[in-house]
Amino acid sequence: MLPPVPTSDMAPRQAAPRSAIAGWVLFDWAAQPYFTLINTFVYAPFFASAVAANPVEGQAMWGFATSAAGVAIAVLSPVLGAIADASGRRKPWIAAFGLLLIIGASLLWLGRPGAPETVAIVLVAFVIATIGAEFATVFNNSMMPSLVPPERIGRLSGLGWAVGYVGGMVSLIFMLGFLVASPETGRTLIGFSPLFGLDAAAREGDRAAGPLTALWFIIFVIPLFLFTPDAPARMGMAAAVKAGCTGLKATLLEVRRHGNVMTFLIANMIYMDGLVALFALGGIYAAGVFGWTTIEIGLFGILLTITGTAGALIGGRLDDTLGSKPVILGSIAALTFSVVTILLIGRDHVFFVFATTPPAPGDGLFATAPEQVYLVLGGLIGAAAGPLQAASRSLLVRLAPQEQIGQFFGLFALSGKVTAFVGPFLASVVTLALNDQRAGLGVLAFMFLIGATILSFVRTKAPA
Repeated sequence: MLPPVPTSDMAPRQAAPRSAIAGWVLFDWAAQPYFTLINTFVYAPFFASAVAANPVEGQAMWGFATSAAGVAIAVLSPVLGAIADASGRRKPWIAAFGLLLIIGASLLWLGRPGAPETVAIVLVAFVIATIGAEFATVFNNSMMPSLVPPERIGRLSGLGWAVGYVGGMVSLIFMLGFLVASPETGRTLIGFSPLFGLDAAAREGDRAAGPLTALWFIIFVIPLFLFTPDAPARMGMAAAVKAGCTGLKATLLEVRRHGNVMTFLIANMIYMDGLVALFALGGIYAAGVFGWTTIEIGLFGILLTITGTAGALIGGRLDDTLGSKPVILGSIAALTFSVVTILLIGRDHVFFVFATTPPAPGDGLFATAPEQVYLVLGGLIGAAAGPLQAASRSLLVRLAPQEQIGQFFGLFALSGKVTAFVGPFLASVVTLALNDQRAGLGVLAFMFLIGATILSFVRTKAPA
């Protein structure tokens, strides 16, 4: 049985002012371009196709870098969450890790096509930016219970994810329309010359994803600091470190008292590992298998953000109506179906049965049947990923003791990252061993299925 929650730490009976909620929601808008532009649709494929020696090696190195960041986050997140609980305040942590995001993203500009000496710089900068983005998100998430009553947690979480997806889409449209140009034509998707005199032949538009992400975060995180109230400071940093570590140790020693939450965190650990790997490698996969350029991958990303936005909004309402667990299980089923179907398509066939003409220069956008099937599956992945992430966040708020919410969001980040290196690592190893990018995605279907099985044992209350 969970310990009683002090009244002062309970979620509010009424929602916080709209300005406070808007500031909190805009954090997702501010941070999402990192995941959209850098981790998935622009910079990662650029790195694999142009900076690395070849797409297979690029996918493997990007996966290994993702793994390295995951290890650091897994080790530190529960400790820092416990310290934040003891100190009370969240904004100083968001500012500190936001600075890491800004520095790491900005350094990605240094990656250049055909310049192997920049590979190490890019990978280190990517790890720094990933640690900053993930930890800033941990502390932003832990502010949720103070903003809305428990019966509105699902909608708040879904709204945050939806706004984040829209932010990612807007930043991606700006990149494709005004910065990223075809090396052949020197024109962007809408026919403009790149802004700021960016050199299309040197792929400077792709490289600009890093600095744009940093600037975007700086601008749009400001409302959080201006309008969203922080918890009052409880003690100094030295005392908070001591109290936080002591409290975390006690929490881990009394894990049986929180067994239901821990079962959920284990399930989250596994299925989120699969999702992280799927997003980290999905754009790289399309670049290598279909030969998609940044513009095609960007359009693919816009589709995913549209379906992801709709999925997060619909999933948030279903979360408050049906409960978080059914939403998560439904999302995992859709993701598993998508991954299995991806394994059945290639450059010149669909479902191993129907032979098709492989993509060729001059065919136009998404001209072949395998590309079109991949496009549909991408839309389904986006529609499922939004509810999965939003409902997972809200389920933890409903299951965890409120006076330890920072610790548990630290453990939530831990569960999402402690094995986050496993998915990209296994996919990278299989990719290199079989010299087949498609084969590297096969391990993800098993992760989704195992996560869903463990989640089925989590006990939840019926929605109010």
